[in-house]
Amino acid sequence: MNFVSTHTGDLPDIAKAMIPLLSQNPLWVFKGEMGAGKTTLIKAVCKEMGIKEDVSSPTFSLVNEYRTAAGMPVFHFDFYRIKDESEAHEMGIYEYFDKGICFIEWGEKIPEILKNEPHLLVHIHVEDDKRFITFEGLNRIS
Repeated sequence: MNFVSTHTGDLPDIAKAMIPLLSQNPLWVFKGEMGAGKTTLIKAVCKEMGIKEDVSSPTFSLVNEYRTAAGMPVFHFDFYRIKDESEAHEMGIYEYFDKGICFIEWGEKIPEILKNEPHLLVHIHVEDDKRFITFEGLNRIS
């Protein structure tokens, strides 16, 4: 599945198309350069799932928790600032994987943790003011 976004007005429709993929795999890893729109896309998906809270990047807290309209927990991780994977281990990351939907930004910082966890890779590439959003059902972060 691939999408091209030229402005944030495209995101609700893209998010609606993405949501059915959660039933196949509730662990998504978002990959893209700084400013590519990872958090913005996660906000759009959360809004389409009925999350009323203000969704923001958990850059300093490492994880934010939200609830969908149906009460399903959604965990939003941002590992940009961690020094090594031990910080993710210390926070008990594996416990989150079985409790709800997990969206991870900067998953490339925790490759050993994710290498055996089935996940959907959401890659965002920016080129000429367009965002190319591609999905890969890979079991690795490469």
